[in-house]
Parts: sequence; structure tokens; C-alpha cells
Amino acid sequence: MKSILTSIVLAGCLAVSGSAVAEEKPLWEIGVGAAALSFPAYRGSDQTNNFLMPVPHFTYNGDFFKADRQGIRGSLFDSDRVDLTVSLALSPPAPSDDIRARAGMPDLEATFEIGPQLDLTLWRSENRARFVKLLLPLRAAVTVESSPQSIGWVFHPKLNMDITDLPGLPGWNLGTLAGPIWGDKRQHAYYYSVAPRHATALRPAYEADAGYAGMQCLVALSKRFPKYWVGSFIRYDNLSGATFANSPLVRQKDYFAAGIAVTWVLGESATRVQVND
Repeated sequence: MKSILTSIVLAGCLAVSGSAVAEEKPLWEIGVGAAALSFPAYRGSDQTNNFLMPVPHFTYNGDFFKADRQGIRGSLFDSDRVDLTVSLALSPPAPSDDIRARAGMPDLEATFEIGPQLDLTLWRSENRARFVKLLLPLRAAVTVESSPQSIGWVFHPKLNMDITDLPGLPGWNLGTLAGPIWGDKRQHAYYYSVAPRHATALRPAYEADAGYAGMQCLVALSKRFPKYWVGSFIRYDNLSGATFANSPLVRQKDYFAAGIAVTWVLGESATRVQVND
């Protein structure tokens, strides 16, 4: 259950880049930018990856398909308080040759996740500048390779609070996400089990179980300028009490991840649509 890179960039950095009230926006918008990221090779790893990567800037405000600050999704049902969507996520590969704890073990392949997400608006201010939501995503994960492998399910309920136009900082938006994670046996086994043939004196055989997978908290700050956008985030993970916490592949049980991104808007649709946050 390594860090979801796409989710970090989109949900992390872009989580609070919306506007406070309903307004007309382009049907689509494209651009490009760069992100500097620092996060572990996988959740529980004691090795940190630091790198600079290009990132796309893409928004689409269609009736069904949407790509915006909440990620890429298809809206199945939308009301004033309840939103049912189809959400997606990707994670990068992690070669075991680069990870001391996994030396001699199979590589961690890039993964693709898809599943439904139910969003419940618990409270919002009259001008929509502040709101609290309960996000309930359930995703199935598969590896991205020539012979894709199903690696189980992840359930990650999160409490989301957004504040747009921070007092004294017009245009700056603050967002927070926090919640526990659960995974099934295949999900945990993919990252934390050690088969007997891969066991060593310092890495005993281990079989991961389904259940609680720790807690994540994220804080993001962003601002949209006329022709570019800037955002940053910091995320805290704690694996204390996770069902796989005793795995020899868990080298640290709490850590921080962080990132900053800048994107430039290169083009937008002449068609305008009404968008409600």
C-alpha cells in the first residue's frame, strides 16, 4: 500500500484550489508544470524518494466526467448533500534493488486503482467558502504490467475540511484530510508479506492479514493565479496498530511526506459552464 503518487499531486496539492461560489468556468483547461516531492518508497519504508517530476494541468467540467481539484472521476449521482462518483488513482513502481528492506524480493509494480466514492457534505457556510465532507472511497487495485495482477481492495474514509479565501490571504485556499485506512489480505500481502523463500536472518517469513492499515492526515495550501497555479502539501502517516505493523518490511511506523507544485495554464475552452463546488 505505497503512496499513491497521482493522489498526492491531485488530492494533496490540488485539494483546495476551487472557488468559494458557483461561477462560470471553461469546459476544459490544459497546461503543464513541475512538482518536487518527498515520500517513502512505500508506507512503512525507511527510505525516502526525493525527485522533481513534470505534472499535467487538466480540468474538465462536464456533466458526467470531471477532472479537477478532487481528481479524475465520473459523477454517477449528484445532489446538494450527496455525490456518488467513480474515482481513479495511480502509483509508481518501486524496484526492490533500490530498497534495502526488500533486497532479493520481487519488485513493487506500478498500480492502478478504481472504485466508487460516496461524498457526504456534513456542513458548509452559506457562501460555500467553508465546508466539511465525509469522503468514502472503496477501490480495487491491480498491478500495471504485461500480466496484471489483482492486489485487493482499499477502503479509506476521510474527513475533509476546506476553507477558501483565507482571512488576510485572499485567493489562498486551505484544505485538510484525515482518516483511517483498511485493506484486505491481498492488498497487505502484496506490500508486507515475506514468503519463506525470501526470508533471511534479518527478514523472517511473515504473512500479512486483512484489517486496519493505519491513519493518514494531510494539509494542503494553494492559490490559482490568472495563468498559473501553485500548491503545496504535507502528509503524516502513522502505522501504529496496523495489522501488518510487525512485518519485517515495516521499518518505521510514522513519517511525513511533502510536496510543492507549480503549473501553467496553456489553453482553455471557449465554452463556459456553470460550476458549483
